[in-house]
Amino acid sequence: MSLAVSPLGAPAGGRSGPAGLLRRHWPLVPLAATVLLLLAPIAAGDASTSGKVGPADAASLLLVVVCAVQALRGRVRELSPLGVLVLGVPAVGLAVATATAGDPYAALPGFVRYLQVFVLVPAAIVLLVRDAGEFRLAAGCFVVLALVQGAVGVVQFATHTGASYQGEDIRAVGTFGPGDVMGMATVVAYGLVAATAAALAPGLPARVRRIAGGAALVLVVPLVLSFSRGAWIATVGAAVLVMLLAGIRRALKVLLALVAAGVVLVGGFGVGSEMVAERLTSITQVSSAPDQSVTDRYTMWAAAGSMWRERPAVGVGLKGFPANRDGHSSLGLSSGSDTAGAGQAYIRQPLLSPHNMYLLVLSEQGLIGLTALAGGWAALLVAGLRRCAGGGGIRDCGLIAIGLFVWQLIDFLYADIGGPSTVLTGVIIGLAAWWALPSPSGRDTAAVAGGRTGLVAAPRAASGADGR
Repeated sequence: MSLAVSPLGAPAGGRSGPAGLLRRHWPLVPLAATVLLLLAPIAAGDASTSGKVGPADAASLLLVVVCAVQALRGRVRELSPLGVLVLGVPAVGLAVATATAGDPYAALPGFVRYLQVFVLVPAAIVLLVRDAGEFRLAAGCFVVLALVQGAVGVVQFATHTGASYQGEDIRAVGTFGPGDVMGMATVVAYGLVAATAAALAPGLPARVRRIAGGAALVLVVPLVLSFSRGAWIATVGAAVLVMLLAGIRRALKVLLALVAAGVVLVGGFGVGSEMVAERLTSITQVSSAPDQSVTDRYTMWAAAGSMWRERPAVGVGLKGFPANRDGHSSLGLSSGSDTAGAGQAYIRQPLLSPHNMYLLVLSEQGLIGLTALAGGWAALLVAGLRRCAGGGGIRDCGLIAIGLFVWQLIDFLYADIGGPSTVLTGVIIGLAAWWALPSPSGRDTAAVAGGRTGLVAAPRAASGADGR
């Protein structure tokens, strides 16, 4: 066994060129495509178009197919019994919610979507990502996506070509358009959290940490210009947790840098300072003087609770919230939200979900579905945090996985699935599960001496054994 490896894990002296790397890591191409295809512009339209299959969804389907082929060939990671339970139980809850729905046929598209995001894509990632190097490749795709989408968003703000916000077309939405104002904010937050975790990781080379830190600081700008209160809250929560896991001394350095960047951005250059301040203030006014969006959210939360009380065990069925909303809502609910700008004419977007993933699952799938999904997420979080304490040479993977996963869990308190970026939720759950559910053999997380790659070195063939 040789421990001399190239930066991507190929044995020293082996074929480490592009062709060799592609041959070794080709199963990850659909995973990278699932993330990076979200760089493609999204056609303008109303919320009813969000359920259509986009390029990233097609790539995720290819990822599942590749996983199935590799599994038949015996070339996937081992999965522990806990992993089978955590990844498989949600499928049971989804099947129950579909079978017991008032209209099972109408619930079927929801079953397929939930199965994709919460079962198939996470399972494929857990089985296909073989080592820490491949995990880092996936995480790097998130940062690339965030930087490009963030750059588009900054240009939109500077040129007044973004989504409409307070009468001006300045809201940064990237290529997602005004119909999905959370799309850019979400992917930028993913990249910021991943970059922050990499910047704090003690096992990575100093040069990599510096580049990651610079990327995190740059991504603060488009995140602020997204004017997304939910993304701000989730990012702060995830970043603080990552900093605490990485160590107080490292955390203070990064925290001071981020605060300085925010002060210079908003205070020094005055980038949207008044609007940002107003948006921040509105976070504390959700009970005293809420705006219409907050009122609508509270009303839909109450409607979701009413639906659950009507059918506590199994809920009203997948895709059942829109059909049952009006019968459980008060008169305070508006007919929809206004969207315009970024190349799209004015459209009134209907309110089709409670904007809280936990309440959406509870109302449509009942206690059975919520226990299956949220119970698995809780298990992954606990197991992942425990592993972070002894991650060794691949601790950076743990910081990234936990940071992204916690961001998603916090965001689910005031958002739910929907839109092209939804497929990334499945990718994040998969990365969190990869970290929290290591292979029983431990081969997927063995660290190379020196902590350079965290890959398992391939055995070197004996001289002449392969006929060369």
